[in-house]
Amino acid sequence: MTRDEKFKLRRRTTRREIWSRVAEIPNLPIKVALLAVYLLGAVYVQSKQETADAFMETLILPAPLVEAVCDNLLRSYLLAGVIVFGVLLIYPFDRKMVEDQFQSIGLANSAGIVPRLLRKRRDKDHPRVTIWEFNNPSLPLKMWEDKRLAIEAALDINIISMKYGKSKGRIIVYAVPAKDDLPEHIEWKEEYLSPDSFVLTLGDGYIGPVTVDLAKIPHILLGGSTGSGKSVLLKLLLMQALYKGAEVYVADFKGGVDFPPAWHERCRMCFEEDDLLELLTGLADELERRKRLFKKTGCPNLDEYNKVKGTHLKRLIFACDEVAEILDKSGADKTRKDKLSSIESKLSIIARQGRAFGIHLILATQRPDANLIPGQIRTNLGCRICGRADSILSQIILDSTAAADQISKEARGRFLLHDGTVFQGYWFDERQFERSG
Repeated sequence: MTRDEKFKLRRRTTRREIWSRVAEIPNLPIKVALLAVYLLGAVYVQSKQETADAFMETLILPAPLVEAVCDNLLRSYLLAGVIVFGVLLIYPFDRKMVEDQFQSIGLANSAGIVPRLLRKRRDKDHPRVTIWEFNNPSLPLKMWEDKRLAIEAALDINIISMKYGKSKGRIIVYAVPAKDDLPEHIEWKEEYLSPDSFVLTLGDGYIGPVTVDLAKIPHILLGGSTGSGKSVLLKLLLMQALYKGAEVYVADFKGGVDFPPAWHERCRMCFEEDDLLELLTGLADELERRKRLFKKTGCPNLDEYNKVKGTHLKRLIFACDEVAEILDKSGADKTRKDKLSSIESKLSIIARQGRAFGIHLILATQRPDANLIPGQIRTNLGCRICGRADSILSQIILDSTAAADQISKEARGRFLLHDGTVFQGYWFDERQFERSG
């Protein structure tokens, strides 16, 4: 960028900042003022109709357009106003500002050409969401993703998603204004419980509730550092599973202190490795039993089997608040390593085959060590959720550093889903759970 270009950019930026400050003055509602001027103009134009008629009489051969305008002065004025306001609504007057901002953050191709704003409109299905469409000067989508945080800061928005348009020469950005950020705390209400078969509600996103359907994505990997709200979200999911009639099994190697008595009454809790191996062996055996049952009836999944047989075979959910404690073999003797290997093998079987037979895993971790969760288990945990985390833990959970980049270090209950969806998890009050028992 040349010195002259930098000077012009600073000058335009300064003008925009001044206008922004004026527009934010609470006693000066710009839009109302413009509307008032427009209406006063209509009154003034109407008062000049006689003058226009007199002017027409002085013309010998007036042009048809001039004659039509003078004969219908008020209507012409109103029509012109509608056209002007229509243009104001449709034309992206932010275009030059956007180009300047993209130039500032380095979103440009090798020739220095930046994306150009083509249009900006509200999403019909989600009124909070604005759709930005850009002409894309040969930039890969990954470059847009890498510049995501800079784009958000430059345009004062929170990006929901970005994708190519009808061709790679177009980029579509779905976003909400930065001032419309998610609340920092959302209390859980029973009305949030999904009526659908086994859909669990995670929290609120920018375009509404965020859910996971265990019938389609059977297993969940949940990560987050201490204080991120990970355990609260885990309990929220387990509470909903209980309300929907599932049998819930919880491994907790802290002796159950993180789970009040109400959980012990409604779930099977295990605190020792021997008990855990017995539990997982039972779940693996149940998986094989269901496999035989489904094969006899020709049913491909649990919902279909229950429908055909008229039974209510329950979904089974195994949860662990810190799976690394289960799988960590460091410092273990041969006997214990063999036991942990057996536990890992049972988890792997359920992870690979549990979907059709209604047996699910919800595994949580806060330890940033990729070696503790074997690949054969991790690759089958289709739903990935990460809260506040460092880049290593984010990489383990999401296969990217997105959570470390996008979630504030002070955030609690803010999570990032594997598909890039940001949401605020519902705050689940365990006292309410205890009273409902």
